Amino acid sequence: MLAPRDPEPAPNRDDDRDEERDDDARASFSGLTKTARRWFDTQADEVSANSADDERIDWLRAVPFIAMHFACIGVLWVGVSPVAVWVAVALYAVRMFALTGFYHRYFSHKTFRTSRAVQFVFAMIGASCVQRGPLWWAAHHRNHHRNADTALDPHSPGLRGFLWSHAGWFLTPHAFRTDWSRIPDLAKYPELRVLDRYDTLVPVLLAALLYALGAVLEHTQPQLGTSGGQMLVWGFFISTVVLFHATVTINSFAHRFGKRRFNTKDDSRNNVWLALITFGEGWHNNHHFFPGTVRQGFRWWEVDVTWYVLRLMAMFGLVRDLKPIPAWVAAKARG
Repeated sequence: MLAPRDPEPAPNRDDDRDEERDDDARASFSGLTKTARRWFDTQADEVSANSADDERIDWLRAVPFIAMHFACIGVLWVGVSPVAVWVAVALYAVRMFALTGFYHRYFSHKTFRTSRAVQFVFAMIGASCVQRGPLWWAAHHRNHHRNADTALDPHSPGLRGFLWSHAGWFLTPHAFRTDWSRIPDLAKYPELRVLDRYDTLVPVLLAALLYALGAVLEHTQPQLGTSGGQMLVWGFFISTVVLFHATVTINSFAHRFGKRRFNTKDDSRNNVWLALITFGEGWHNNHHFFPGTVRQGFRWWEVDVTWYVLRLMAMFGLVRDLKPIPAWVAAKARG
């Protein structure tokens, strides 16, 4: 007669739950580390283009962007001085020109030519704006013109709403990626690829230099009333945040408010106030009608600071072959 077998022990459900929690914890930690790496290396552990969360804001990756805004509150502790404000204004102006003249009119639209050295210098200045690298910027802008105010436009206020077109769209995994198929003419430059991949490098260097400048002035020129912290808050954080929001008004406000000279297929508008704060980019309906010219103010009274500076640079041989407004476009603008 066979001896009775001992009953098998019942599965320990507590152990299973512990293992599931461990797996979840490991997955969360892995996700955190991948996101942290992407803060510094945009090509590290890229999210699949087929991810279900491709069009949702990646709040963890957006932490530095959000923190930059909160850092402006530091003005309550560091105070203000004329020299700090002037540095902030100067950096706004120089970097706005780098965005409008080079990120936009040069890298995105190739409306003039320049040397490789000048190209790199202004790519670096543009990278200091914390608006990603020149290749990412150009690729997204070229896609915008191909699909303006359609379902494929990442920042159409008419389709996705004002806030999304102003600041939400570029915080998604889809928007974080650089569309290399749109920029074969630019991707051949290794120095631009480095700026694009490590797009926080130049902003961090600028922030460190500003802090160092303020610290030196505090000890050598105490009558100026500045400090390292003050120069960092005003020169970097406040200047950069104002620069960002001024730039993206063209995505949001310039497709909602203003006048339409040309009957384009999109909702672009000309807005004099936006043109003033963005050095000419506010003549947005002009630009969408004919993006192939270096000049966006089509009439003499349409202020286009970027165009004026590029003309000046051309006089000194820094840029060349500025593409003019075609006669038929100028005639249509007058009519």
